[in-house]
Amino acid sequence: MYYLGIDLGGTNIAVGIVDENHQIIARASAKTQVDTAEQVADAMAETARAALQSAGLTLDDVPWIGVGSPGTVNRATGIIEFANNLPFRNTPMVQMLSDRLSGKKVIMENDANAAAFGEYMAGALKGANDAIAITLGTGVGGGVIIDGKIYSGSNFAGAELGHTVIVVNGRPCTCGRHGCWETYASATGLIKTTKEYMADAPKDSPLWTLVEGDIDRVNGRTAFDAMRKGDPIGQKIVDEYILYLSEGIVDMINIFQPDILCIGGGISNERETLLAPVRAFVEKQQYAMNSAKKTVVCRAELGNDAGIIGAALLGMMGE
Repeated sequence: MYYLGIDLGGTNIAVGIVDENHQIIARASAKTQVDTAEQVADAMAETARAALQSAGLTLDDVPWIGVGSPGTVNRATGIIEFANNLPFRNTPMVQMLSDRLSGKKVIMENDANAAAFGEYMAGALKGANDAIAITLGTGVGGGVIIDGKIYSGSNFAGAELGHTVIVVNGRPCTCGRHGCWETYASATGLIKTTKEYMADAPKDSPLWTLVEGDIDRVNGRTAFDAMRKGDPIGQKIVDEYILYLSEGIVDMINIFQPDILCIGGGISNERETLLAPVRAFVEKQQYAMNSAKKTVVCRAELGNDAGIIGAALLGMMGE
C-alpha cells in the first residue's frame, strides 16, 4: 500500500509518498503561490502528481490524498474556514483539490494536528493512547491525540495550545490577545527575548560577537550558543526561555495527562540541553507528581516529515 501526504505551508508545498512501513519513498515540492486559493489548489495538485510520477505510481495506487493545512480546517465540510497567511476564507479546498485530481478522495486536517498524528503513527508518540505534540517554530503549534484520534473540538478549532495566556497583559500576539504562550516559547519569542537582553549587553559579549554585531542575525540558537561560551547573559536568556516553555508544558500535562508529550521544531535540536531542565521543572510542578504513571516528555522524531507522514495516513485514524 502507498499513501500520499501534502504538507501545505505559507512558503512551500511538500508532498511525500509513504509506504506501508510509514517511510517516505518519493518527494516533490513547490513554492506556495498565495495570491488565490485556486492557485494553491493548482500547485498542490501539480506537486502531488509529480511525487506520484517520481515513485512510479498513479492516482489509482493511493486510496486517498491527505493534506495538512494551516488554519481552521473543518473536517466535516472540507472547508478551510480561515488561515492567517494563506488566502483562505471559507474555502472548499477538499472539493477544489479533488476536482483537480480526478475526483480522488481528499482528507484534510490542520497542519499541526497532522504533524502530531504523524508522530503518533510513526514517531515519538507511537504506542501511546493519549499524546501531545508541541512544535516550537514561528509560533507554538500543538496537536492532541485522544484515544488514537486527533482532538479538534466541536468546531475544528481546538488544540490551539500556543494561544493559552501565561503572562497577563504580556506581549501582543498575532491572535489579538496579549501574553500568549507562543509569544514567549516559540522560536520567534526566544529571538525577541534575546534581542531585548542584547540592548543592554556589552558589544564585546558573546551574544554580539556571535552575530558579528548585527542584531538582525539573531536566531533561536544565539542565546544557547552564548551560554555555551560561558556568557552569563546567554545563560539568563536560556533560563528564562526554558521557564516559560516549561510553565506551558506543565499546563498541558495537567489538563490532558497524556502518556507522552513530544517537543519538535528547530529549538528541539538543543536536545537534552533543553529537555533535561524541562523534565526537572515538570517533575516538581505537575499536579500528578505523586502518581505512579506520569507523562513522558521527549523530543519529536520525524522533524519536517511529521506533517507529510501524518497527512498521508489520515484515512487510518481510529483504525
